[in-house]
Amino acid sequence: MSEIILRDFDAVLLERVNRVAEAHGWNQQSALLRIIEQGLYVCEGELSRSLDDADARALQDAIAAMESVPSDQGFAMIGRVDPDAHPGKTEPDQSIRQDMFDGRGATPSADKA
Repeated sequence: MSEIILRDFDAVLLERVNRVAEAHGWNQQSALLRIIEQGLYVCEGELSRSLDDADARALQDAIAAMESVPSDQGFAMIGRVDPDAHPGKTEPDQSIRQDMFDGRGATPSADKA
């Protein structure tokens, strides 16, 4: 394995490396190798977050296609609130149906029977 010499290593940074090494029971060299390896994974992951031109165009096309879905009473209404269903109400109804608790509605145990 190649030898790497680090010059002008900050004392605070070296102390942090030593704390990691001690916490994991590693020697300083093993700790540095593992820290560098993990750091490379993070840096490489950050590089893959950006899209090349072809991928960016494909994403834009997909978004445009999704935005062109017509406002019908089926698929396009998923996750939307019909303002005419509850006049004057701007928030969706998130109340819990009481019939789920008093035996009139379906219960998990009734589904299994």
